[in-house]
Amino acid sequence: MKDYYKINEIARLYGIGADSLRYYERLGLLSPRRDVNGYRLYSLKDMYKLTVIRGLRTLDFSMEQIREFLEGQCVDNTLGQLRREQDILEEKLRELKRRKGLIAKRIAGLEEAKKITAGEITLTEMPERRCVCLEQYITRDEEMDFVIKKLHKKHADRIQDLGTQKIGAFFSDEVIWKGVANSYDSVFFILEGRREECDFVLPEGTYASCFYRGSYEQNAEQVRRVLDYLENEGLSASGGAFELYRIDNRDTIREEEFLTEIQIPVKMPAQQKVSGFRY
Repeated sequence: MKDYYKINEIARLYGIGADSLRYYERLGLLSPRRDVNGYRLYSLKDMYKLTVIRGLRTLDFSMEQIREFLEGQCVDNTLGQLRREQDILEEKLRELKRRKGLIAKRIAGLEEAKKITAGEITLTEMPERRCVCLEQYITRDEEMDFVIKKLHKKHADRIQDLGTQKIGAFFSDEVIWKGVANSYDSVFFILEGRREECDFVLPEGTYASCFYRGSYEQNAEQVRRVLDYLENEGLSASGGAFELYRIDNRDTIREEEFLTEIQIPVKMPAQQKVSGFRY
């Protein structure tokens, strides 16, 4: 084994750029000697330090923390460093487990959504759902995306992953009474916890539900279908109509793959109740 290696040999061996090696030298972490022609020569000690640097960088240690470790290395410091590394890795494992759960949840949601039959109107018992919302008049998809981002930013401390978040929007009166599509009064997120602080509650009860696929331009027509269904059944709405986005631009750029659910709370006769809950 050679005692010294040139910069290109070290770069190939460690899979890093020569610029990174020069940067570590400027910080004083590596101290290569120079040959008669001025070329850098890295010793086995430099290689050991580089191994330590690379390992600590993967754990997001700052360059200053790495410098302190290299300058004060002893058994006690190494033990302390190893324990810190252990804590960091355990935290990373917890985060990976959390992200794995979110991915599994999203996969399950999309697989379920693909099986849903669009166009059918049903009456479904729903549990109480706590929600946060942002009231704003919206008529364009771009506005909707912007308002969703604003609402997410407002509650980023408890809604970390927008990909699995249940998102909905209340229709404006223009949709209900004038048949104007894609017009909304507010956007809301349905929270997971049953006791979380919220802006409003979708009450437990019976909801008329209808799924449709494709463009949001058809939502006024779909709302009218649900209202006509209720009228034909001798029922009436007990609250505002809203839609929930089961497959949207978070999942696909193909508009024909969008899946949206319209829900309208229903005032049911005292003696009549729909069996079963859907969450």
